[in-house]
Amino acid sequence: MSELTVRAEKLDAADELAGLRAQFVLDEVVYLDGNSLGALPAAVPGRVEDVVRRQWGALRIRSWDESGWWTAPERIGDRIAPLVGAAAGQIVVGDSTSVNVFKALVAAVRMAGPGRDEIVVDATTFPTDGYIAESAARMTGCTLRPVTPAEVPGALGERTAAVLLNHVDYRTGRLHDLPGLTAAVHAAGAVVVWDLCHSAGALPVGLDEHGVDLAVGCTYKYLNGGPGSPAYLYVRSALQDRFDSPLPGWNSHAEPFGMRPDYEAAPGALRGRVGTPDILSMLALEAALEVWDGVSVEAVRAKSLALTDFFLECVAGYAPAGRVESVTPAAHEERGSQVALRCEDAGDVMKRLIERGVVGDFRSPDVLRFGFTPLYVGFGDVERAARVLGEVVA
Repeated sequence: MSELTVRAEKLDAADELAGLRAQFVLDEVVYLDGNSLGALPAAVPGRVEDVVRRQWGALRIRSWDESGWWTAPERIGDRIAPLVGAAAGQIVVGDSTSVNVFKALVAAVRMAGPGRDEIVVDATTFPTDGYIAESAARMTGCTLRPVTPAEVPGALGERTAAVLLNHVDYRTGRLHDLPGLTAAVHAAGAVVVWDLCHSAGALPVGLDEHGVDLAVGCTYKYLNGGPGSPAYLYVRSALQDRFDSPLPGWNSHAEPFGMRPDYEAAPGALRGRVGTPDILSMLALEAALEVWDGVSVEAVRAKSLALTDFFLECVAGYAPAGRVESVTPAAHEERGSQVALRCEDAGDVMKRLIERGVVGDFRSPDVLRFGFTPLYVGFGDVERAARVLGEVVA
């Protein structure tokens, strides 16, 4: 037994979150792809069966009231709120991340007011965010300005209307400075939109504390809501009466069952809703979020950093020198909850890892990504993954 194996056992024995693993459906595979799709919480199948058989099957349309379907978007939004540092009444769940990015970005431009005709976007963003930013710029008559997050402060000016940024880079796992960049955007008089897909559920976000204007995020990664589970939209309370959605729908109307031809936005964050919510996946998400009962995001963050530190140490100990290179920052304040390793034959290496029971993912052209979900990943998993990686690349 290697020294790293012994250390992994000791770390697992001292892990205060270790008991949460039993709340997930897992097997002997080392699953390090929770930054793409979280594992299945054990409570979800039974809840979905109840929704299908009793709420839909027996109660049918009565469930919009009796089972709380109608209020699910804001109720589940309030459940997510403390995980991203937000007070209740500022998050609605529904639609995809892409749709919510569009709603938030166009609304941000409208909030910025006349004379501001430029959208700044993270040039390294997930492609869809970039596509949507380009479309939003065309629709609003704005110029699109792609820059790296480090270049954002210098790119801001009197013309800047809105800025779309990612909290954690999806390729490298780099954690960007949300407080500092938000302050810079505000100092320029612009509105900021943050994409939290790779940070929510993995580390403290502090939306209210740092005065973030608008934010969006998915729920199928570190929140474990399931494939295609609905995303969410955060609208800071002070801005809600100014939030002018480009997708007004009957669900966001002040009188949704009045069926009036004229649109009047509902009060508060409800104006972020559009159409009929996807109840099956939404209530699956609600059940998945129960694993967070009594769990602090700070404890999750502490374990996340310990896991990624240990993984990097194990990779250095097991992989031949120069065979893989970390592109994830070593500094804790710059690291999310994933590690990205550059490897010349990364695609083939990941296939071989999966064959040997270690699941991560590959990003073209040469990046191996490993996501660490502290709710169910242990230090023994980390040591085994690094050991198998070392054997595969030897």
